[in-house]
Amino acid sequence: MKYDVIPNSLFIKNRKKFMAQMLPKSIAVFNSNDVYPIGADSTMPFEQHRDIFYLSGADQEETILLLFPEALDKKHREILFVRETNAHIAVWEGEKLTKSRATEISGIETIYWLGDFDKVFFDVMTEANTIYFNTNEHYRQAVETQTREDRFIQKCKLQFPAHQYAKSNPILQEIRGLKEPEELALMQTACNITEKGFRRLLSFVQPGVWEHEIEAELLHEFVRNKSKGFAYTPIIASGNNANVLHYVENNRECKSGDLILMDVAAEYANYSSDLSRTIPVSGKFTARQKEVYSSVLRVKNEATKMLVPGTIWAEYHKEVGKLMTSELIGLGLLDKADIQNEDPDWPAYKKYFMHGTSHHIGLNTHDYGALKTPMKANMVFTVEPGIYIPNEKMGIRLEDDVVIQEKGAPFNLMANIPIEIEEIESLMNS
Repeated sequence: MKYDVIPNSLFIKNRKKFMAQMLPKSIAVFNSNDVYPIGADSTMPFEQHRDIFYLSGADQEETILLLFPEALDKKHREILFVRETNAHIAVWEGEKLTKSRATEISGIETIYWLGDFDKVFFDVMTEANTIYFNTNEHYRQAVETQTREDRFIQKCKLQFPAHQYAKSNPILQEIRGLKEPEELALMQTACNITEKGFRRLLSFVQPGVWEHEIEAELLHEFVRNKSKGFAYTPIIASGNNANVLHYVENNRECKSGDLILMDVAAEYANYSSDLSRTIPVSGKFTARQKEVYSSVLRVKNEATKMLVPGTIWAEYHKEVGKLMTSELIGLGLLDKADIQNEDPDWPAYKKYFMHGTSHHIGLNTHDYGALKTPMKANMVFTVEPGIYIPNEKMGIRLEDDVVIQEKGAPFNLMANIPIEIEEIESLMNS
């Protein structure tokens, strides 16, 4: 892996938090992701399942984690199964985890080869009453393919029909939403790499540059700083492209006088950052662009102040909607009649700001984390208001990643990334 070694103390803590919430005489199993085929002998680059990585640090395919806090044999209370390596695999595919290396990374003493799983699993299941299945219950999940977890669950239910079943997801939603100091440090690194990429392109952008050339500049800077690359598919939307919220073609020429909305960020050690900035192709904002930009920035700054312990996510979005409504009236985009006649289920401001303001971020860009209960310290949220005006061929979104604190305003992991109009213009013209 490109990233520096992560202390296994993080994964030891994470497992303890999970096991503390398990039912008596229960086992939890976590599978790595598949390597997904493209066609012929080609595959997509491997991406580890974030749950097994969170609990073990194992960043390799064909890996299984088993947790059984009450196993009669103490060595079976935590087990990591990894793919057996040999000299042939080392030549063709490179280094794979040895048993000793797997222990160093995870802090788990008992390491078995994957071929031993069925035998060991049967043995421990004779001692257990309940098995935790790791189903995906994220509020935005849209899984259309069968995963290794799905196949394991099907097989397990057939083999052990008398056991009780439980869900690991509610535990993970709770504990993954609260970041440990080591995780915050990794996320800060991801944000710092993103900053380097953004600063690089401020001196690069000018009329005639193509969106994909900007993408290439960012990727260069991210990878040279130990990132795999983008944390999510990059959005580099110039002119009216910015009014397509998930515009990812990045194939247009950037024209003089237009703005470029960029929703682009680096990952580091599987942790995401998530940045949005909007800059002028020509290096100078027009008066109207400044006016709209300033409105978005004011909403972002005021929304950020609301991210404190005790805030309810749904209520927070309603308050942000009120802020945005006021700004849109000031911009002449809404009037009092629009507000009086609005649909309560789709307020008038949604015409120009149709997406949410904040989501959890961490190992996933849209990360696990409690949303229906009050916010807590050490949760990390994005703050990303926007105003989209197709009639003016303008879309502006600004976004930072912030950590909720015990007291006071949240800590901005992206505080060093330019956002003020004057600084952006100065850097683009220096």
